[in-house]
Amino acid sequence: CLSAGDSGLLVCRLYNSALATEKESRLLLYQDMDSDLDNLSCSERLARAHFTISLSQEEHNQTIPRRSSPTAWQALYADRYTCQESAVIPSHADLSFTVLLLNADSAGNPLEHFSAEEAGLQSFYFLLLLAYFIACCIYIQPLYQALRKGGPMHTVLKVLTTALALQGCSALCNYIHLARYSRDGVGIPLMGSLAEFWDMVSQVSMLYMLLSLCMGWTLSRGRKPQSRPLQWEQSPASTAVAVGGVVTQGVLLLWEQYSESESEHHSYHTQQSLAGLLLMALRVVMALLLASILYQIISTERSTLKRDFYLCFAKGCFLWFLCHPVLFLMSVIFNEHQREKVVTIGVILCQSISMVILYQLFLSRSLYWEVSSLSSVSLPLTITSTVKPHQHD
Repeated sequence: CLSAGDSGLLVCRLYNSALATEKESRLLLYQDMDSDLDNLSCSERLARAHFTISLSQEEHNQTIPRRSSPTAWQALYADRYTCQESAVIPSHADLSFTVLLLNADSAGNPLEHFSAEEAGLQSFYFLLLLAYFIACCIYIQPLYQALRKGGPMHTVLKVLTTALALQGCSALCNYIHLARYSRDGVGIPLMGSLAEFWDMVSQVSMLYMLLSLCMGWTLSRGRKPQSRPLQWEQSPASTAVAVGGVVTQGVLLLWEQYSESESEHHSYHTQQSLAGLLLMALRVVMALLLASILYQIISTERSTLKRDFYLCFAKGCFLWFLCHPVLFLMSVIFNEHQREKVVTIGVILCQSISMVILYQLFLSRSLYWEVSSLSSVSLPLTITSTVKPHQHD
């Protein structure tokens, strides 16, 4: 890319300058074109253009003054026949031209291919991978020992580990794709697709585990003794509910991805289609369903340890499901070019924190293992008193 100092540069290249001169062709640039222009006449609308580029040369360079913040420009083509509704327009060949928008990034780097919407995502994925690597080095041995020991929540830990590993693979693929894109403006589309795929599989795995756990605990409360340690109770009914939620979310994820497949770095977090909005609505419904289930469990639970366990589990669930809709609604307070980054980075961080909460819940000796081994403490409390006989003189 080229750079025009601190300013942007628009380059327009014509393929038939003689035809453009004959038609008096010109390119009009508007900054933040609003709906007020629709109420103006044709000539008044053309006069409102911030820049008018005459298409009379094979190549024309137009300098765009530097702006304090990223600005969207809209280009409108016009010629001598544009506002002449009753005039007879002669038959001409199509006029072909190419418009290149060249500008340096905020750091003055003219070779940076990221737009304002994408700037910073590569650095975020690098820091995320670094955090994953450090956490892996610290916790890999305790996690391996916990998985080897087994236990009532062995399957839950395996699903959590798998989901976190898939998120790590997604972050790695995104980083590789964006690192290449920053140099050549193309990237590795396969890596971008793999990143979305691994992330969707991670989402589906977590949804199945959370729904199956809650439904299993609810359906088994009347059939299992209270002293039995907490574990992943699976039944045909709980499996059916979990599979139904997984299939619905999977269909919406695929629909949303295909509906926005033309975007180079599209993320389903941005929710730019009907499928994306339905996906957010599904997350809210799932959160309400889990809230209802957990409320019933907590309100009838006598053990303080188990209540604490369920409350901490609810925090992790709600953070996982509701971070996406909440961040999407909060993003409206940011500039348009910042919204995608805010939602994408926020969702990834919140879901990572949710996984940490669930890991701590299932691995902590002071909480989960006490709940599993001491769940029989929910016995009725009896108070005995000793009455000393009164002695008379």
